Amino acid sequence: MNTPQSVPSSIAPPPLQATRLPMGVIRAQGEEAAKFLHGQLTQDFSLLGLSDARLAGFCSAKGRLLASFIGFKRAHDDILLLCSPDVLPATLKRLGMFVLRAKVKFSDASAAFQVWGLAGGQGSQGPWRKQDGADGSQTVSLYPAAGFHRSLWVAPADQPAPALPPASLSQWAWLDVMSGIAPITQPIVEAFVPQMLNYESVGGVNFQKGCYPGQEVVARSQFRGTLKRRAYVVACDAPLASGLDVFHSSDAEQPCGTVAAAAANPAGGWNAIVSMQTSAATDGRLHAASPGGPALHLLPLPYPLREDI
Repeated sequence: MNTPQSVPSSIAPPPLQATRLPMGVIRAQGEEAAKFLHGQLTQDFSLLGLSDARLAGFCSAKGRLLASFIGFKRAHDDILLLCSPDVLPATLKRLGMFVLRAKVKFSDASAAFQVWGLAGGQGSQGPWRKQDGADGSQTVSLYPAAGFHRSLWVAPADQPAPALPPASLSQWAWLDVMSGIAPITQPIVEAFVPQMLNYESVGGVNFQKGCYPGQEVVARSQFRGTLKRRAYVVACDAPLASGLDVFHSSDAEQPCGTVAAAAANPAGGWNAIVSMQTSAATDGRLHAASPGGPALHLLPLPYPLREDI
C-alpha cells in the first residue's frame, strides 16, 4: 500500500547558510502595477502591503499554470515577480500583450537583482512576509522544509553578497522539494490547474478576488468537487526529473500522475513532488517513468490541505 513513510533522516539543521539562486526577475513599475497584476494572477495584489509577499500563479484561459511567482513590492509602484528563468521570456511577452492602456511597464530585471536562498537558523515569521533591509535588500519568508527555516534575500546586483557560509544549489533544490511547493518550470507549463499543486493550501490562490485568466476553471475545481488530483511528496532510490510520468500498479497503460519537481536528497536517494490522482495515493504501488520503473514511496505532506483545515 502507499502508506506515507516518515521523512528520511537528513543532515541536521545548520546555522544560517546562503545559496545564490538562478531566479528570473520580472519587474512591474507604474501606478497601476498592482491593479494590473491583480487582474492577471491567482492572488490578491490590490491589497499587497509593503510587508507582504505573495505566491501566485499565472494561468491560461483553461486554468492551467503558465508560470508561478513569488511577488512583493519594493515600493508602492514597484513590484518584483520571482520565477523560474526558463518560463520568464514567454511569461513576460504574454503579460505585455494585456497591458494595453494600463499604467504599468514590465521588464526583465534578472540582471539587475541578485537572489539568495537562506536556510537554517531561527525563524519567527510565517511564510509570505517581507522585511526591508537598510541596504536596499528585501527578505521574503518561505515555508520551512525538513526542519529548515527558509527565506529569499533579494538585493540590487551591485550590493555585497550575504556574509554567510555558502550552501550548494542542490541542497536548496532539495529543500524546495521538501517544502511541498513546486514552482512552474518549462517541463510542466500548462500541465496543472493550481489545486493540482496544492497552491490553494499554501497561500497561492485567493477565491474572494475578482476575475483573472482561468478563474472560472480554478473556482469550479474548488467548489464543485471536480478536482481529483493533488500534489504529494515522494521518496525514490533512483534519479527523478520534472515531467516524468508516474504509474500506478492497477493500470499499466495510462499514467496516474506527473513529477512536478525533483532533487537529490543529501542523505541519499531522491525526493520529488508528484501531482497525481488522489485515488492512486490510497493503495497499490507507484512507479516513475514506466509501470516497472523505480518505486515511489509517499511521504507526509508538510502542510495541511485546505479541505482538511
